[in-house]
Amino acid sequence: MNIAYIALGANIEPRKEYMNNALKELAARDSVFIQKESSIYETAPVGYANQAYFLNMVIEVNTSLSPIELMLLCQKIEHKMGRDRKIRNGPRTIDLDILVYNQENSKMENLILPHPRMHERAFVLIPLNEVAPNLILPTWNKRVAYFINKLPESDIKDVTKWMQSESVEE
Repeated sequence: MNIAYIALGANIEPRKEYMNNALKELAARDSVFIQKESSIYETAPVGYANQAYFLNMVIEVNTSLSPIELMLLCQKIEHKMGRDRKIRNGPRTIDLDILVYNQENSKMENLILPHPRMHERAFVLIPLNEVAPNLILPTWNKRVAYFINKLPESDIKDVTKWMQSESVEE
């Protein structure tokens, strides 16, 4: 089995429902076994700022799929859930990104491992650190906490644990 870490994000309502449905879709596959789930975090948008806040989380999975097969499965789930890629970093029903696959460093046409910008993103690093605090990120050969400590405080303050009861979503 291979170990992969996948980031989930959604900012189109119902955000939590999209996250739950993506988890159910992944768990329904005989080739993917969810081992750990981070808390859900509410995060400010990055890049394209004129949009709603996101819900983000990271999961650890065991999988028999290759990196490309796992990416294609994630894209299939995104498509099934109505993901629209018209605006770069724009609003989305669901986003599934492979962050790390085993300890591989690879660059394929449609997939770079580890995810090339993950070490700059608080909304990825904070939930990843929750599920894998001792994970050493390939390419950089440093633990997740190292990169969290390098982030500007303004990025970190925009990532807060989400409490569903505080939201009108149900």
